Amino acid sequence: MSRFDLTRRRIIQAAGAGLLLPGLAPAVIASVKNRPKMTDGVQSGDVLGDRAMVWSRSDRPARMVVEWDTRSMFSNPRRTVSLLADPRTDFTARVELTGLPADQAIFYRVFFEDAQTGVASEPWFGHLRSVPVNRRNIRFVWSGDTVGQGFGINPEIGGMRIYEAMRLRLPDFFIHSGDTIYADGPVPAEVVTEGGRVWRNITTEEKSKVAETLDEYRGAYRYNLMDENLRRFNAEVPQIWQWDDHEVTNNWSPSKQLDDRYKVKDIRLLAARGRQAFLEYAPMRLQSADNGGRVYRKIAYGPMLDVFVLDMRSYRDDNDANLADKPGPTTAFLGREQLDWLKRELQASGAQWKVIAADMPIGLGVPDGEISPGVMRWEAIANGDDGAPKGREQEV
Repeated sequence: MSRFDLTRRRIIQAAGAGLLLPGLAPAVIASVKNRPKMTDGVQSGDVLGDRAMVWSRSDRPARMVVEWDTRSMFSNPRRTVSLLADPRTDFTARVELTGLPADQAIFYRVFFEDAQTGVASEPWFGHLRSVPVNRRNIRFVWSGDTVGQGFGINPEIGGMRIYEAMRLRLPDFFIHSGDTIYADGPVPAEVVTEGGRVWRNITTEEKSKVAETLDEYRGAYRYNLMDENLRRFNAEVPQIWQWDDHEVTNNWSPSKQLDDRYKVKDIRLLAARGRQAFLEYAPMRLQSADNGGRVYRKIAYGPMLDVFVLDMRSYRDDNDANLADKPGPTTAFLGREQLDWLKRELQASGAQWKVIAADMPIGLGVPDGEISPGVMRWEAIANGDDGAPKGREQEV
């Protein structure tokens, strides 16, 4: 039994007895073959103050309905309805739950109502814990790099078991520090390791090649959500997402030269498609800045902890030798606006712990090929020069 006093068995038993259905529309409990389907589960994220985001996806135009309660039996549910989920967002939707009581288990159920018929899907269930107002221990997990280097969902080993291992730690939340997908990493049917071991993947059409179209970028997220470990984790652990390079392609910057696998050679076009898919599938609060596309933000998780989520990808200049003596346009990495924001928010923070979630290493040199023989191109902040700060290093 978890801290939420909830188990899968208890949910299944309650659902079978009809105990989880009070307040749902009759269309939800009617036996209808042509209901909307929710194959991608549910996610929650960006929990702060008295609010949290809830995400899901339908298979057709529909409105997402979320009901939440502090009791798993949903005896007094409150309801929030999303805007129409349609092909413009790949049928994804999110709503913001507000008025959450502090430091309590919040149980939610999600279903979609067909935009034409009003017929509703079967509900999916999830839970989260709201932000504390008093000091208490906080546990979170963090990771990155999902389905990289061709290693996808292998049913022979039970899929992506790392998510189950993290779920069993009962974290308050999870920081996904970028590379939420590997858009540039196709997933073949088999991968043979150096030791001769054969890794067998579930495959899809979208993951058979590098992502170039918007639907191929979206398909990379849909692929990950095929894994039952990830879907179970998403339903129980709120998340804080940021992005890095593989949401678009490896080591991308404005000067990225794409290899022969790509028919689309415009890196800015690919970046726009990758960003759109990321924002559609991330369980994050879309901010007014940058037309809702800003990734960097602060998550205030009670009096003990502030999480500062950085975007080390969107505002950089070209990857180069990174040796400029003076700051300027070619040394941009975080960018002036984001850097000023970070300094301002750090100074204003009264939290005991301040966690800066960076999707790139600060002190580690990350090469990105050679500009010319013996002259390295650098992907991150560090430039391999042991002298005074140069290039991007001057920002930090």
